[in-house]
Amino acid sequence: MLYREAGQFKTSYTADQGIFPIAQDRWVVWAFVAFAFLVVPFVVNDYWANAILLPLLIYGMAALGLNILVGYCGQISLGTGGFMAVGAYASYKLMTAFPEMNMIFVVLLSGGITAAVGSMFGLPSLRIKGFYLAVATLAAQFFLVWLFNKVGWFYNYSATGQITAPERMMFGYALTGPAAEPWVKYLFCLTFLAVFALIAKNLVRGRIGRNWMAIRDMDIAAELIGVRPLMTKLSAFAVSSFYVGMAGSLLFSVYLGAVEVGEVFGINVSFLVLFMVIIGGLGSIVGSFMGAAFLVLLPILLKNGMVDGLGMMPVTAKHVEILLMGLLIIFFLIVEPHGLARLWQIAKEKLRMWPFPY
Repeated sequence: MLYREAGQFKTSYTADQGIFPIAQDRWVVWAFVAFAFLVVPFVVNDYWANAILLPLLIYGMAALGLNILVGYCGQISLGTGGFMAVGAYASYKLMTAFPEMNMIFVVLLSGGITAAVGSMFGLPSLRIKGFYLAVATLAAQFFLVWLFNKVGWFYNYSATGQITAPERMMFGYALTGPAAEPWVKYLFCLTFLAVFALIAKNLVRGRIGRNWMAIRDMDIAAELIGVRPLMTKLSAFAVSSFYVGMAGSLLFSVYLGAVEVGEVFGINVSFLVLFMVIIGGLGSIVGSFMGAAFLVLLPILLKNGMVDGLGMMPVTAKHVEILLMGLLIIFFLIVEPHGLARLWQIAKEKLRMWPFPY
């Protein structure tokens, strides 16, 4: 009885086209946003910020970007780790070359530079697709990691090859560096994710999103009805890379503070973000967050249960985690290809009809 839309009337086109047409959905979302912005910053500590919240927010941003490309436009990409590295190294060069630049502009410009690089590597999508495009983006992953390893200009000719984020302030509080408070980093990343998730939701509901989905569903038919494949595919690569670049910038500058490209942005990161999209749900904004939450929280829960609870060896627990992740991916691909987002949608449909089965 709690999830019923009877009596909710829409008297304008704006209300009819709302992101959350059912009032209960709006209340839950506003309550969740209020809790995230007004309660969590006062109770968050180092463990919650570094182990759970910051990885969840940053990988949620990366999964959102990849979902735009894979889920909405149907273009496969295995170069997410390399594009995150572009965002991280762009941030490093901007922070060291322009010490007075605001961190908001650093993150946005890093996303813009990554969008330009992603568009360049998206050019092969005009001639190839499917497995061949996956191989082309995989080549981008390896090339970018090699480039940031071998060309000293990108890491300012540091002897170790490591890049370290200088300390930056935001409204009088340290945002980067060892003096940064957990709640400052959390609020910065949360604000970026909330704003750009709203932008992404409106993008996929508009003309650009409809063009992406037309190319995904049937590219030849889309071209016949007037959709331009060149601009549509490149725009998907650009927007996707913009989000992934911002995620890489936040991962380096706000979360980790110092990175080496081979360890942090390797091929494992590309597959991890792709698994988040598959498990969360292809073509779903909320599915990106569900997949990121699932794969960030699963290792922590398994470790606490198996190592701390059952006394299992950490190496054995790691093997169980990898095995379970593989089984879950196979399960979702066979049973529910649209992932956790589809299961959540089915649950809401059941609640709307409850207690009547039909």
